[in-house]
Amino acid sequence: MKDIQTKSIKAEKTALVVIDLQNGIVNGPRYPYTGAQVVENASKLIQAFTDKGAFVVLVKVSSVDGKDMLKPNIDAQVPPMQFPEGWDHFVPELTNVQNAHSITKRQWGAFFGTDLDLQLRRRGIDTIVLCGISTSIGVDTTAREAYQHGYNQIFVEDAMTASTKEEHDYVCKSIFPRIGQIRTTEKVVDLLVND
Repeated sequence: MKDIQTKSIKAEKTALVVIDLQNGIVNGPRYPYTGAQVVENASKLIQAFTDKGAFVVLVKVSSVDGKDMLKPNIDAQVPPMQFPEGWDHFVPELTNVQNAHSITKRQWGAFFGTDLDLQLRRRGIDTIVLCGISTSIGVDTTAREAYQHGYNQIFVEDAMTASTKEEHDYVCKSIFPRIGQIRTTEKVVDLLVND
């Protein structure tokens, strides 16, 4: 991974956006990192961003009654959505994050139909650091939306994971380098500074 462009990450101009670390998503089969590994690395990022006074956004997908979710005609065989009790609650490690902005989305991306862009712009933020589950769905869709909104992006490769290693690797190798920079949790924490 190259580190030519980023010499530091300015806390006051950067937001950490954490995608779908919730009970009904984290505990499924995940590759190349387990849900627990992603939660652990995301927690390190949250702590670092909180310590520097940076903006932290926790995103979850939820539904009122299932009727507010997308239902396009598709070729894939996808089992019907099940909504067990508490599936949309953030994992315990994220429940007491101080001053975090919480967003509920009804689709893959975190921008459409939410106040994410508004909250970032009001704070003068021009860069987002993305992590969460799934690399190839919620993180990727949010990244593409952020790119179209003109944000600089840093993708924390070891703080995200997917349903298959192939999905994760494809997005990290083919998509993310074209719209942002890829770093590790350790590198992001080391680069995060106050002006």
